[in-house]
Amino acid sequence: MGTGQGDSKPFDAAQLEAARLEFDAQARRFEQAKARLQATIEKSSQGRSQRELLHDSAIARLQARLESMPVIEQAKGILMAQHLCGPDEAFDLLRRASQRANVKVSVLAAQIVEQITSPEPGRPARPIRSSDRAHS
Repeated sequence: MGTGQGDSKPFDAAQLEAARLEFDAQARRFEQAKARLQATIEKSSQGRSQRELLHDSAIARLQARLESMPVIEQAKGILMAQHLCGPDEAFDLLRRASQRANVKVSVLAAQIVEQITSPEPGRPARPIRSSDRAHS
């Protein structure tokens, strides 16, 4: 391992011990989190049928979709304006970019909206109209 002829310097015993201790601590934290998750699953499913559990998870998915829908629609509108395309093509652009970046569509959509709505340094917060310039 650290004592081979091609190595520049052997491993320090203190570094190895520190790494082993950190690994052990992470393993304990993982096991604790796993136990808490299992307890939560068991508690939530006690006395409930499989159908009830599936119904609740379906509702949770629908709620998440409903919450993310406005920002996705806003991002689609931005893409439609920038690329002069329809809503289906805009969503396809968003979906493909999401897949390339390995980011959820709703997260990417929020980033697009934030980028467009946040004023950049030196750029006004809203577009300047000709009527605004007349009052300057």
